[in-house]
Amino acid sequence: MTSSELWTRETADRYDAEEAEMSSAAFLGPTLDFLAELAGVGRALEFAIGTGRVGVPLRERGVPVVGVELSEHMAAVLRRKVDEDTLPVVIGDMATTVVPGEFTLVYLVYNTITNLLTQDEQVECFRNAARHLAPGGRFVIELGVPPLRFLPPGQVAVPFDVSERHIGFDTFDLVEQVLVSNHLTRDGDDGRYRRGNSRHRYAWPSELDLMARIAGLELERRVADWDGTPFAQDSAKHISVWRKPTT
Repeated sequence: MTSSELWTRETADRYDAEEAEMSSAAFLGPTLDFLAELAGVGRALEFAIGTGRVGVPLRERGVPVVGVELSEHMAAVLRRKVDEDTLPVVIGDMATTVVPGEFTLVYLVYNTITNLLTQDEQVECFRNAARHLAPGGRFVIELGVPPLRFLPPGQVAVPFDVSERHIGFDTFDLVEQVLVSNHLTRDGDDGRYRRGNSRHRYAWPSELDLMARIAGLELERRVADWDGTPFAQDSAKHISVWRKPTT
């Protein structure tokens, strides 16, 4: 059983509304351009496809997409947008679930590899990606750089959003390499906040490169965003591309 926490029906039903800005055509444009170019004329496999924020518009671009999703509730929301024949989804975890055929692209966006809470499972996710890739195919991950430089001495919390309707902060267990993302969200105008949290295992780019090597993949490119900005020491996140050798 995967260590990933399951998304509930309530969370799935409000996910798209809460991520509306990140689902806009303007926001997703560079992401879709990047992924479509790598997929070429082949098929793409999205691990943890969720409600289809990326997979559905990528399919509309003409890229055949298949999804793997652990939460049946998230997949049910996706199914309201597109039918099974157009975008097949297999219910299962991204570390071990196998779908038929080969792909030129496997991708995992929005920090989702951190949902796997052990290093072993994250390694298996890389192996599973390699298992599905045709020779020369790519595995792409979008992941934030752990913001440990923002931790004052003796403290374990880092805020990432303080706005009118949302307060978000991460707390860190530096020994276990686990962070808890905490959210206080105001749903209405009565002053009440809904509290939620989720656990994640953070990983450094160099650690991911080692996982890729274990899986037989080679680092091809690392950039700071979907527009291709060079990755630097102050970059907040990275888009990494690993390639499966042709021989």
